[in-house]
Amino acid sequence: MTKFLLGVAAIALVAGAAQAEDTSGKRIALSNNYAGNSWRQAMLQSWEEVATKAVADGVVAAADAYTTSENQATEQAAQIQNMILQGYDAIVMNSASPTALNGAVKEACDAGITVVSFDGVVTEPCAWRIAVDFQQMGREQVDYLATRIPDGGNLLEIRGLAGVFVDDEISAGIHDGVAKHDQFKIVGSVHGDWAQDVAQKAVAGILPSLPEIVGVVTQGGDGYGAAQAFKAAGRDMPLIVLGNRQDEMQWWSDAHAESGYETMSLSIAPGVASLAFWVAQQILSGEEVPKDLTVPFLTVTQDTLAEALATTPAGSVANVSYGMEDAKEVIASSK
Repeated sequence: MTKFLLGVAAIALVAGAAQAEDTSGKRIALSNNYAGNSWRQAMLQSWEEVATKAVADGVVAAADAYTTSENQATEQAAQIQNMILQGYDAIVMNSASPTALNGAVKEACDAGITVVSFDGVVTEPCAWRIAVDFQQMGREQVDYLATRIPDGGNLLEIRGLAGVFVDDEISAGIHDGVAKHDQFKIVGSVHGDWAQDVAQKAVAGILPSLPEIVGVVTQGGDGYGAAQAFKAAGRDMPLIVLGNRQDEMQWWSDAHAESGYETMSLSIAPGVASLAFWVAQQILSGEEVPKDLTVPFLTVTQDTLAEALATTPAGSVANVSYGMEDAKEVIASSK
């Protein structure tokens, strides 16, 4: 009799777990603070692809994407408050600030809404965070330069959007790397906003005041613009670390064919948006998910350049997409 009752209890638990996994009636929203470069466009495309299919397959009821017109925390906070009023079950967000949106995020959590931040993460404890080790991205750039230019020299740093968590973290890693490899010295720093045209203009503006530059450390979306600025100024082309954008990888490929130019390229994959979607879905299904999840960044080397270039559309970024099983693996590995 005891065994029978235990068996019934087990069946009930399985049935309850199966019911908890049903998210077909749930609605998820993407809150994005910026869309002004190729990485963000690829990120939104990754979201659209996974969200459209998930809705069509009945996994969730809706997965809408919203982008603010300006990269302002106040505007994104208002956007999140509107999502609360619209009754979304989960908000996935790429945040304009790690702290300025914490109030709006806490409001969402208090309303019973799951909040998953990625790339630009938030520090509010009730939210989940998905990120690469951005400081390590910065350190690896300088580590690579040390292997290629052992005697060191002057570096130019191109930063991203001022005040954004990602920009601060990558820059901190770069400066850690320079402290470790003290044969290098950062002699100039500009903000390229992760956009080639902005980076080109910023680099062109500072170059006349700089000594010889042996390397350029970057954040992504800025390498090709930097190369064009050095070329236009008639300066020797330094070793520029790139950020997986198609135009800069094409420039790299052409330069390698012409002169043997070699470098490396690395960035967080825009497809992290698809991972964030599935993490939110798993939380809604009742899965226990650690608050902090880390994913590897995507690195392109000389050996993998041709393959990366062949699979990256013009105007886009080297990418990987994540499915539900990938999310489950990331969650399991983080427990």
